[in-house]
Amino acid sequence: MKFVQYYDPGKGTGVGVVEGNTVIDLTENNPDVETVNDLLQVASAVRMSIADLTDRMLDGDDELTEYPYDLLDKEPDGGVMHLIMPIIAPEVWGFGVTYKRSASIRDVDSARTIYDQIYESDRPEAFFKATPSRCSGPNGPICIRSDSTLTATEAEFGYVVGDDGEIIGYTLCNDVSAWDLERENPLYLNQSKTYFGCCAFGPTLITPDELTDPYDVEITCEIIRGETSVFNESANTSQLAKRFDQLNDYLFRDNPIPTGTLVTTGTGIMIPNELSMMEGDIIKISADGIGMLSNPVQQL
Repeated sequence: MKFVQYYDPGKGTGVGVVEGNTVIDLTENNPDVETVNDLLQVASAVRMSIADLTDRMLDGDDELTEYPYDLLDKEPDGGVMHLIMPIIAPEVWGFGVTYKRSASIRDVDSARTIYDQIYESDRPEAFFKATPSRCSGPNGPICIRSDSTLTATEAEFGYVVGDDGEIIGYTLCNDVSAWDLERENPLYLNQSKTYFGCCAFGPTLITPDELTDPYDVEITCEIIRGETSVFNESANTSQLAKRFDQLNDYLFRDNPIPTGTLVTTGTGIMIPNELSMMEGDIIKISADGIGMLSNPVQQL
């Protein structure tokens, strides 16, 4: 099953189920479910998956409101209906150097060997990424720090964890990073990674029963500058060096992780330095079944 969250200026936040190019409104007939987080809470209480619970909610309900997906897929504006983040993730955590290409390219750039060491180690690179106020959903802005001149998009596959750390859904993520700060000194990683507008994710949250193989997802990143596509490359999650249960093992170790937390799994698409983000760029990250996450770039 594929979920979105949306904002309706007349009603507030709502949850929709995507079927083809149609969004079926789940909230109108279930007013206690205004967010996917609400759905998770109810599903946990009745010991069901969110997909099974949603099937039960929709079963036999003939009076369902539907919206064209394109109607909601627009720039956030308080006066119109639009998509928002597919879940209100209380925390976002990230992992890095999970693809060999990422490790090797960073080594060349930094003239250090720390990235290869991380890639070959059992312990992954983990970092705290964001809170909801630092994140954007579909079509919302991603940002360049005011003290950075080399900020890059990092197109990533993400998963959302439930009560016991189980994966309850998958999405796409833009782990925006100020590479110049990180390269100046690895201890600046937190400033490279965490600031206003440092993360975008969506457009949908797809449940595990809907995704045939999370280790065979082709992710494409495109950069639009002006009217021109200046970059378009793909990577597949089959190239990941670590499985998600390995990442979770370290993430949850002595570290309480709230239900609904988003985990980003690293990037296999390395942007050339000369194509670091500029104000006005449009970054598009897409994958079959999940959709396209599109975000404009804003200079802070």
